[in-house]
Amino acid sequence: MSVNSADNDDGIEIALVKAGRTKIRYPASVLSDDGTHLVVRAPWAAPGVRDFGFVRFEPGDVFTEHYWRDRWYAVKEVRSGDGTLKGWYCDVTRPAVVGGGRVEVEDLDLDLWVSADGGEVLRLDEDEFAASGLAARDPEAAAEASRSLDDLELRARGGGFAGLLGP
Repeated sequence: MSVNSADNDDGIEIALVKAGRTKIRYPASVLSDDGTHLVVRAPWAAPGVRDFGFVRFEPGDVFTEHYWRDRWYAVKEVRSGDGTLKGWYCDVTRPAVVGGGRVEVEDLDLDLWVSADGGEVLRLDEDEFAASGLAARDPEAAAEASRSLDDLELRARGGGFAGLLGP
């Protein structure tokens, strides 16, 4: 197994980095890894409940997280502890860096929420993205981030993520 592969027999650490600092780090179980698309499962990792108004993340929730080494986003299927689908939370990130038992993704501020029934598709944090200064610091990355958010929204409104996430 190469240094850029996840080890399916062991857990892996997920690290979300923002502005050069680790925002959150948590353990996950590897479900699959084809060398480009990595799928892990993890319980809600933050302490307590986080209520966004359109969804609540809380202890017992389970996230099936999809990371790509060649795409500028991660898609997280969110289910309650009883297995009920809440929806999909999509982070626009630089492509995942996988190696040494760790997945690191750099959060680029843009997010998308898709409700379980697909009826609600919300673009999130565009104000944070604009204020981040990424467009001035790294115009190519900012353009890719914007394209990625548009792509995710188009997929969500066009029938969901089935073709992207697999069977």
